[in-house]
Amino acid sequence: MDKRDTINILITGGSGFIGSNFIRYFLQHHPSVTLFNLDKLTYAGNPANLRDIEQDPRYHFIHGDICDAVLVHDLLKREKIRTIVHFAAESHVDRSISDASAFIHTNVLGTYTLLEEALSEQVDRFIHISTDEVYGSIKKGSFTETDPLNPSSPYSSSKASSDLIARSYRITYGLPVIITRCTNNYGPYQYPEKLIPLFITNLLEEKKVPVYGSGKNVRDWIHVLDHCQAIDCILQRGNPGEIYNIGGDNELSNLDITWKILQLLGKDESSIEYVKDRPGHDFRYSLDSSKMKALGWKPVYSFEQGLSETVAWYTSNSWWWHPLKHP
Repeated sequence: MDKRDTINILITGGSGFIGSNFIRYFLQHHPSVTLFNLDKLTYAGNPANLRDIEQDPRYHFIHGDICDAVLVHDLLKREKIRTIVHFAAESHVDRSISDASAFIHTNVLGTYTLLEEALSEQVDRFIHISTDEVYGSIKKGSFTETDPLNPSSPYSSSKASSDLIARSYRITYGLPVIITRCTNNYGPYQYPEKLIPLFITNLLEEKKVPVYGSGKNVRDWIHVLDHCQAIDCILQRGNPGEIYNIGGDNELSNLDITWKILQLLGKDESSIEYVKDRPGHDFRYSLDSSKMKALGWKPVYSFEQGLSETVAWYTSNSWWWHPLKHP
C-alpha cells in the first residue's frame, strides 16, 4: 500500500459536487486513510452529499472558511495534515458575471490562505484543483499545460489567479504544489444550476431547458468519478511543480447534450427554449490530456453510459435536488 494511505488528508470544499464524490471514492479505495473535510457550506455545499458516510470514523467534517487563517493553521497542526486537496471554489460563471466579489474572496484569497498555512506546516503535497476555463477559448486543436492563460469570465480569471499564486509558492518557496485543470464534470450530486442537472431536473418537472444562443458552444465532458481517479493517480504518481490537464475525450456542443438528455427522458424539441447568450461566452474548450495519461490514467466512462446513469440518478433522487430548486 502506498505510504500516503497512512496519512491524514485535508479536503477543502468536500461538501460540494466534485469534492463529495472524491471523498466517497477515496474512502472506498483507500481503507486506512483519514479525511478531514473543511467546507463553509455555501449554497452549493450540501451536507446531504455525504449523508451516507458521515458516520464513517475515517471521515471528519469541519465547518469553516478557507480564508480563516487561524482555523486552517490549527487544523493542519492539530490533525498533522500532510496532504491538501483543494477543491473549495466558487464555480458558476453566471454568478461571477452578476457579482465577482465572492469569487475573488474564495478563489484567490482562500487559496493564498491555504498556501500560507501549508507552507508554515511544510505539508508533503498540495493539490490545487483548477479548470480548463483558465486557458480561454480555442478554435482548433487542444490546450497543453504550457499554453498561456487567457481567461474570459470573472470566474475563470479568479481561478487563473489562484493557479499563478499556487505556482509561485512552488517556485519561490519550494512548496510541493501540483495543479490540475479539468474539463466539464457531470454526475451525481451536482448542484442543479449547472447545465446537465439543470436540464434533467427541468424536464422531470415538465419545464423547458434554456439553451444559450445557438447552442453550438463546445465543451469536453468527463464523468466526476473519472476525475476522482485522475486525482488519485496524481496523489500517487504526480510530480510536484507540474500541471496536469484532465479531459474526458467527449467534445460535444451544448445542443448535442440537450438532445441526448431529451431523448433519454422521452422529450422533443418543444422542450427547448433558446435564450440570450451569456456575455463573453467562450466558444470551445479542449484539453490535451496526454501528460496525464502518461501517468497511467485514462477515462473509463463513455459519455453515453455516464449520461444515462446520471439521468437515472436524478430521476431516482428527487429528495436530493427538489429542495435545492425549491427552498
